[in-house]
Amino acid sequence: MTTPAPSAPSERIELKVPAVGESITEVQIGAWKKRLGDTVAIDESIVEIESDKATVELPAPMSGTITSILKEAGEKALVGEVIGTMETAAIGSRGQGVASPSENAGQAVVNVKRTEGRTDIGSVQMAPAALQPRVMPAAARVLGEAGVAVTAVPGTGPGGRVTKPDALTAVALAPKVDATPVARPPAQASKAPTQVVVPVPAGGPREERYVLISPIRRRIAERLVQAQQQAALLTTFNEVDMSAVMSLRQKFKDSFAERYGVKLGFMSFFVRATVEALRAVPQVNAELRDPHVVYRDYCDIGIAVGGGKGLVVPVLRNAEKLSFAQIELGINDFARRAGDNKLKLEELQGGTFTISNGGVYGSMMSTPIINPPQSGILGLHAIQDRPMAVSGQVVIRPMMYLALTYDHRLVDGREAVTFLKRIKETIEEPTRLMLEV
Repeated sequence: MTTPAPSAPSERIELKVPAVGESITEVQIGAWKKRLGDTVAIDESIVEIESDKATVELPAPMSGTITSILKEAGEKALVGEVIGTMETAAIGSRGQGVASPSENAGQAVVNVKRTEGRTDIGSVQMAPAALQPRVMPAAARVLGEAGVAVTAVPGTGPGGRVTKPDALTAVALAPKVDATPVARPPAQASKAPTQVVVPVPAGGPREERYVLISPIRRRIAERLVQAQQQAALLTTFNEVDMSAVMSLRQKFKDSFAERYGVKLGFMSFFVRATVEALRAVPQVNAELRDPHVVYRDYCDIGIAVGGGKGLVVPVLRNAEKLSFAQIELGINDFARRAGDNKLKLEELQGGTFTISNGGVYGSMMSTPIINPPQSGILGLHAIQDRPMAVSGQVVIRPMMYLALTYDHRLVDGREAVTFLKRIKETIEEPTRLMLEV
């Protein structure tokens, strides 16, 4: 008879909030990708950690099983705080979300029967024991306000806990008390006018959902208000004929994609044109640090992209040294990782100028807001065919509106107009980018 080998002793590991950036001491717990009782492999993502600058994932330090979750999604936590635990060996045979008999004891089960068009509540059956179910604070508040007994709510959370969704479901399914007033016989001596009750038509659902503001969205709001309050913002406009760039792109897009593995887009042309304009008008690339003005001989261009948690602005460092292919590869990589919340914190910091392309969403005209402490932001918009006067003839051309918002404390109107005109000339004659004229 073979004696089974003894199982390795389990090790309890605390899951702590990692440092996510300089000066950041508090974060918000994002989505838990693993729940109580789930097994995880080493380096597998367990939970998202959201700060006001980026979202990072907490990987599993070892292979094991999630044994506790101390902070739910949406709750705040300090850097270094324990938000859960795991063990390096299986701790039992209970499945995720399945409570033991002792945990289910004392809970009432509402028998719900669903038929087409309506939901009926059947009998309420009590479990054999009389232990009080564990109720999350948010769920207790919802049940208390609605007057629904805690014991009448089955819990679907970890360990049989009653969660807020459980409470909301129970409140929605609870029998409604008939509040219709009983009709009284009219008084003999009363001469009061008869009260007419107007029936209120039944409308559609009028529900409200409360969602916590993410740290990134809160930070975006703070910076936008800061820009409006602390800078003298002004926007100037111009329009550009995209015919030459569109023709050039159409001619070389296949060979470009075959050689570099990425499509040739419009953003690389505008990044290169912006670099030339910043060289011509260095005030737009400068920063006001009272009592000094800081001029730069490099161009770190922020590219606004839509991410999973909101708009983010990763930065192309030293854009003046990048080729068309390097720019397109960089932007494509930013967009892909922004959608997966994989951008690094250092990629979102700094920047001397920003480009925001609202045209991809169909925007025709807008006034973008600068990203402090930068002094300017270029807004690109949708390309539309419009009738234009060219050499005395009316022709149809693909036109785009450009918008430059700038800090008037540092940039004068003449300089802002010169900057936009330089971009216009470069885009309409892209050979300037090769000849640097």
